[in-house]
Amino acid sequence: MNTTAGTLSLQDKLNILADAAKYDVACTSSGSDRRGKKGFLGNASAAGICHSFASDGRCISLLKILLSNECIFNCRYCLNRSDNDRPRATFTPEEICTLVVEFYRRNYIEGLFLSSGVVKSPSYTMELMYQTIYLLRTRYRFNGYIHAKAIPGAPEDLIMKTGFLVDRMSVNIELPSRDSLKLLAPHKSPENLIRPMRQIQQGITGHRLAIGKDPQMERASGIQYLPHTIFKDNPYKKLGSGKQLPGLFAATDSSSSFVPAGQSTQMIIGASGETDLELLSVTQRLYQQYDLKRVFFSAYVPLNEDAALPDIHTAPPLLREHRLYQADWLLRYYGFHSGELLSKERPNFNIMIDPKCDWALRHLEQFPVEIQYASYAQLLRVPGIGVKSARRIVQARRHSSLTFEHLKKMRVVLKRAQYFITCGGKMLHRIPIEEDFITRRLTCDNSGKNWEISHPETYRQLSLFDDFHIDGDVTVEDSVKTFSGQM
Repeated sequence: MNTTAGTLSLQDKLNILADAAKYDVACTSSGSDRRGKKGFLGNASAAGICHSFASDGRCISLLKILLSNECIFNCRYCLNRSDNDRPRATFTPEEICTLVVEFYRRNYIEGLFLSSGVVKSPSYTMELMYQTIYLLRTRYRFNGYIHAKAIPGAPEDLIMKTGFLVDRMSVNIELPSRDSLKLLAPHKSPENLIRPMRQIQQGITGHRLAIGKDPQMERASGIQYLPHTIFKDNPYKKLGSGKQLPGLFAATDSSSSFVPAGQSTQMIIGASGETDLELLSVTQRLYQQYDLKRVFFSAYVPLNEDAALPDIHTAPPLLREHRLYQADWLLRYYGFHSGELLSKERPNFNIMIDPKCDWALRHLEQFPVEIQYASYAQLLRVPGIGVKSARRIVQARRHSSLTFEHLKKMRVVLKRAQYFITCGGKMLHRIPIEEDFITRRLTCDNSGKNWEISHPETYRQLSLFDDFHIDGDVTVEDSVKTFSGQM
């Protein structure tokens, strides 16, 4: 039934609009650092907001809701498409402020994630979102973390004004290619989606330059020691502090920061036919050209019956989503490029093993590497060696020769690394360096975990408001989303 908002109580709206927001995953809260102020409610910590938990241990400290699930558009993959006959509701700005403040005072939340369907027009919807956030910051003096969606097609001044009030903004591109958009969301175009993303990026860059910061968003410290990362060629990298480019926003003072936690986006995985190479190439371009803080992936959950979509009984591709998150990690922290991880000849990952193992097996000519002499960049490319363990190896080998027992104490995962390294010229075991042999061994080792991630019966979405009496265990799907930064 298509219920009108006027017949619904605040609790009814909350149930509808919190549930409708669960398919948007682009909402991590780390990256903003704003301390508490006298007379204000809340704070935003750079370490992330994770102070409140559900009964089964999951962090639920962001109030994640839609302003409205009404929508004038008819995207085929979306639960809230205009053709769907389902309960509809729209909050007023005051109602959202009331919910945020009351939940905060009860210590349920530390921040707000606000998105929306497009009500009447992009301009009208963005105006409602701006009014909501403005009331929270001024009348209710809420100083906590706020992440808001920018609505494509909304006026630039509304997006700009909102950017001064929030910690993070995001524009979901949803589908990675023009053909997919034309098929599943014909009213959308890449240009319309990219325009607000570019505007937000220019606003962030201009503000950072004006207050004396580097124009690029901060990245992990270890990546600066890698010679060829995806972040080396940012067009604003060579600008000095205090400079200004035409088209960039100039901040008037340092007290009014503009989207300090950066922007993010989301891509749906499995609704259309793109390869992993296409998805990862788009991801890399978004990081390079728009300086995004995060790109999120959302395994498509079949919600609508449509000839252009996977069958309604198709299981969400959770394992593929997991591998793409791991590959994204390799781009951001390990110095890989999408063109190294995949190729036109092999455009998809072997989902039975992690992407770094998949890459290493395709490049066995580079292995094994000698732990005593390999550079930091080479160590990072060894399966089973992470950023911290690579640093420990580089530091420890200055003082003595390393053994496999030393590596184990440094948290190197020898179950994977043993096929790709030597210590003092010797491998841990006498094993052939052959792709088929190592693939079989790694696949066997991962089979249990892979089944748990991909098994469709484990799929369950957290409800923020009705799980306080759950007796079951944490689902594997939620564990995966916690690991990958979606929760």
